[in-house]
Amino acid sequence: MEYTTLGDTGMTVSRVCLGCMSFGSSDWRPWVLDEDEARPVIERAIDLGVNFFDTANMYSRGESERVLGDVLADYDRDRQVVASKVYFQMDDDDPNSGGLSRKTVEQELDATLDRLGMETLDLYQTHRWDDDTPIEETLNALTDAVRRGKTRYVGTSSQWAHQFADALHTADREGYERFVSMQNHYNLVYREEEREMLPLCEAEGIGVVPWSPLARGYLTRPHEDIDATERAQAEENLYEHPYRRNGGREVNERVRELAAEKDVEMAQVALAWLFHKDWVDAPIVGTTSVEHLEQAVEALDVDLTDSEMAYLEEPYEPVPVSGHE
Repeated sequence: MEYTTLGDTGMTVSRVCLGCMSFGSSDWRPWVLDEDEARPVIERAIDLGVNFFDTANMYSRGESERVLGDVLADYDRDRQVVASKVYFQMDDDDPNSGGLSRKTVEQELDATLDRLGMETLDLYQTHRWDDDTPIEETLNALTDAVRRGKTRYVGTSSQWAHQFADALHTADREGYERFVSMQNHYNLVYREEEREMLPLCEAEGIGVVPWSPLARGYLTRPHEDIDATERAQAEENLYEHPYRRNGGREVNERVRELAAEKDVEMAQVALAWLFHKDWVDAPIVGTTSVEHLEQAVEALDVDLTDSEMAYLEEPYEPVPVSGHE
């Protein structure tokens, strides 16, 4: 395993972050692993040196946090970097179970800690931007959470760069805790973040932990085969992301070609591309398979030359912004 610091925090994290959306309850999504199936994957991640785990309260309506907490309870908590998120509504009958008001942040953080069986989170992230709550209120509530010892750092996720810049400026002006990380949508077939968000993160010392590094499976197999995956069949919103547009199919074919030349998996080439990007700290890899987890870690050893990086990138053309909602 390779390690890096998360942005300018000084906190050390594995270059592979295990995404835990795949763990929880199959009643929530058919491809999600229940605890008995999830445990071997999480335990193998720890064996491989993964110390960075990302979940959210809305994953399996809290069951992802519970499963992760149950497994990690058997290990040394001080060796783990555990992150969760808040924003999406947890209870259809309770509007205050979603959003980023003080009430929501405080009650949902308490519920998250309870499910995880932990006293303190390492990183608490806002899952999306809340247009209905002033950023001052959210940052004030998150600052109080840090001062009360309920989380060590605060981060955020997909939003417009001007919103993130406003949040950072507000924190600096008012003396609130700064967001230290950005969990954004970024992969070989979705690179719109390179325009503003990633340069902003680089300039501000923000840790970057991209979600969907394999484009929901689109970069793991030939594009003509992707429709056959269980997840593609289960989630219609797979196709809300513009992976196939404006060069996406050609990128997929080049990933396949380069993987064949190097005798590695397509997913390993796609992850290696991210590992070679200086502004990326740790892609969030979600998996339901020990084998695929091992391949993701092995991708750290896949070397790409500058010309190979350029070859993979060349077909890409601008696509509609995706992932902020």
